[in-house]
Amino acid sequence: MEKINAVVTGVGGYVPDYILTNDELSRMVDTNDEWIMTRIGVKERHILNEEGLGTSYMARKAAKQLMQRTGSNPDDIDLVIVATSTPDYQFPSIASILCDKLGLKRAFAYDMSAACCGFLFMMETAANYIRSGRYKKIIIVGADKMSSIVNYSDRATCPIFGDGAAAFMLEPTTEDVGIMDSMLRTDGKGLPFLHLKAGGSVCPASYFTVDNHMHYLYQEGRTVFKYAVSNMSDISVALAEKNGLTKDTIDWVVPHQANLRIIDAVAHRLEVPHEKVLINIERYGNTSAGTLPLCIWDFEEKLKKGDNIIFTAFGAGFTWGALYMKWGYDGKKQ
Repeated sequence: MEKINAVVTGVGGYVPDYILTNDELSRMVDTNDEWIMTRIGVKERHILNEEGLGTSYMARKAAKQLMQRTGSNPDDIDLVIVATSTPDYQFPSIASILCDKLGLKRAFAYDMSAACCGFLFMMETAANYIRSGRYKKIIIVGADKMSSIVNYSDRATCPIFGDGAAAFMLEPTTEDVGIMDSMLRTDGKGLPFLHLKAGGSVCPASYFTVDNHMHYLYQEGRTVFKYAVSNMSDISVALAEKNGLTKDTIDWVVPHQANLRIIDAVAHRLEVPHEKVLINIERYGNTSAGTLPLCIWDFEEKLKKGDNIIFTAFGAGFTWGALYMKWGYDGKKQ
């Protein structure tokens, strides 16, 4: 029996129309374009500012485009997984909302919570469903409305984040392409340094939590930066060495778009030239679980069948990892 692997067969994406520039942000909080570009590398970010729209709206837009591009029948979708830190509700899941909005009658669906590593973890998870032989078409979506948990009076965090969503279709293949290997890690010691303090079962919403701005993202930037650089770099190098990949045989590196200096550090450790690193942080900022698939959506035309791609990310928890994929189709033909 031939070995079954999971391959990406299509990509869809969505970012909101409204763009928050550094110039506009500098009128909201004490910051400026030079400070943001030097320390983070973000020029602008897309913001979902229409009242009553949540993360599921962007996820639906991305998944709908994906289904149209791949010519998928709703009845053929077996599973939907959404990686997010900003669900519309505590429950039900965004994935269940997508089943309704997209007319998926035969799929089961759930959300995955792994912060900025959500999409990375989800690719390996979904690949194993495919490898089991029981599932043929899986939609995975990375989506976050980070603007909903960002304090726009906090100059240390508000320039970093944006809103967006992107989706992959995963299907079986017996060719030598697809998700080849991964190294995924969680250690839990990052809780004090990156979290959302209130709104969960430990600290439910109250007048006190609202008055004290406890429903906004909290980050100790220097600590998170240090761990992100070392962990993303180390695990990317380890995965490359394990699979015999070198700077010459790695075609693309797709890093989490959290900070341009982190991205540069990872590329330097892999000894991969800048032109092989997919970067769109300047235009989107950090969209958390959306960054990895949005990079592929943005640069799909550059990809060729058989390209060796290293994905890597770091997020709250701490969570981090790297994944090796051989791309499954020529992007220009899609």
